[in-house]
Amino acid sequence: MPDVVTIGETMLRLAAPPGFALEQSPQFSVLAAGAESNVAVGLSRLGTSAGWISRLTDNPLGRRIVQEIRSHGVDVSRVIWTAEGRVGTYFLEPGVAPRSHRVIYDRAHSAFATINPDDVDWAFVRQAKLLHLTGITPALSDVCRTLTNRAIDEARGGGAVVSFDVNYRVKLWSPEQARAALAPLLTRAGVIICTKDDGELLLERTGSAGDICGMLAARFPALVVVVTDGTQCVAAHNGRLTVKEGYSVESVDRIGAGDAFAAGFIYGYITEGVEPGMEYGMAAAALKHTYHGDIPWISRDDLRTLRSKERWR
Repeated sequence: MPDVVTIGETMLRLAAPPGFALEQSPQFSVLAAGAESNVAVGLSRLGTSAGWISRLTDNPLGRRIVQEIRSHGVDVSRVIWTAEGRVGTYFLEPGVAPRSHRVIYDRAHSAFATINPDDVDWAFVRQAKLLHLTGITPALSDVCRTLTNRAIDEARGGGAVVSFDVNYRVKLWSPEQARAALAPLLTRAGVIICTKDDGELLLERTGSAGDICGMLAARFPALVVVVTDGTQCVAAHNGRLTVKEGYSVESVDRIGAGDAFAAGFIYGYITEGVEPGMEYGMAAAALKHTYHGDIPWISRDDLRTLRSKERWR
């Protein structure tokens, strides 16, 4: 049984080649892409046993997703298969300054959005040491919100720490909807991971990463709150704030860097503690910028080599 379990939807990412608009692209690269499965893959590649739970249509597209995630050593045995619904997709037009990335989601009525929480193997969740969730799942549908609430209750009932990445998506719901739904979830999380921008949205306040981290820690009774802001992260734990600086990067693909941070942080947190977790998280996020696709192609040697070049070693 894996030490860390994640639950969430994974789509197929169809990306135009660099320099091509979506409407002119002659071809697309196809890769699996999902915040929670990205974290599971990152953890597995770092040597932490990880499992991923989802619901997928039993067709070549669903099997394509599972095969890719399984190839990284993730336990996919609790994926729920169905003949109903569809596999979600998103289309990416990579941008180069001054043109931003363009993303078009096509995920309505996906198999995961209509998941029945009773179909999940909750014993698999209860045995984990840590359950990782994101704010994307409760944004997908009412039933996904019910799933997220039950997942937290099941994990806590089994003694697992709940890790929650806010991961606000403006295309999925409004700030008002997100604040109302996420607050009761975050109240029961042991680890909260959040960008400064998402923290400002939740709190309806502005400030530095340290300010936002301190306010989140005062509002939610988590063991640790981590706030990222570009190449800096701040953690509130044991009544104090810790700041770590990250790395300058030359980015070939920034999508998934937040998930890589989460994987690196969780790995470091459960093996060495909060501050090593912050360092591993920043290193993993920086390295993710150097790979195409959402998945973090990282290893422990990668992180240790990068960290050894910096001031922390």
